[in-house]
Amino acid sequence: MRGGITGVLVALSFVSLAAVAAAQQAPVPGAAPAAAPAALPADVDSTSLSRLPFVDPSTLSGEALRVYESLYPKDKDGNRRRLFPGMTSLSLVSPGFAEAIDSLHLYLSQKSVIGQAMFQLCSLIAIREFDDPFNWNAHEGQAARAGVDQRTIDAIKFDRPVDGLPEKDALAIRFGRAIFREHEVSSELYARVVKAFGRQGMMELDATMGTYALVSMVAIGVDEHVQNPRYVLPVLPRK
Repeated sequence: MRGGITGVLVALSFVSLAAVAAAQQAPVPGAAPAAAPAALPADVDSTSLSRLPFVDPSTLSGEALRVYESLYPKDKDGNRRRLFPGMTSLSLVSPGFAEAIDSLHLYLSQKSVIGQAMFQLCSLIAIREFDDPFNWNAHEGQAARAGVDQRTIDAIKFDRPVDGLPEKDALAIRFGRAIFREHEVSSELYARVVKAFGRQGMMELDATMGTYALVSMVAIGVDEHVQNPRYVLPVLPRK
């Protein structure tokens, strides 16, 4: 989020988490019509849509101000993008964390060997395991635009078997479900993942799912709300 990468960050910082809200409000082909916004719980801030209010940029100084300015650089007209609901804005309460998690996200989303479609697929796997509607709404459309097969998206969304899916998609889902549900990956499954993606690819599949597990944990911890959901994430029975 610093120096020469700031332009990328404006567009993509945590789904451009300055852009998460904008993406959620834009028309999405094939999505259900947006319902009227539900009333927010009493402890949820109406601007951040979470229990954690945004920091006030005018009160920042020193390291906190430097991080804020790097995550929200000025545009060509000298204006800064306003804070939107999502990880980038909320994490400013902890500047060191905000900078570290954004740097990790930038690498995984833009430079990883797994590519954009697999990055989005792995994000959805983790988000689904935490039943996180905020980040699901930020990523389902992006996954489709990145080229993830709709059958794959639906298999994750509705917790369906992976039979008949593209081979690598099915393998990534099996890998993620083993990690999140069994807390164990068999030698056979590990070997298949490494064969398909390479050692670096295996690590970056795992890291992407881990990053979005963290993102969903933050969203759940602060009770992040989606006011105008474009996608409904159904409640699944959990063992």
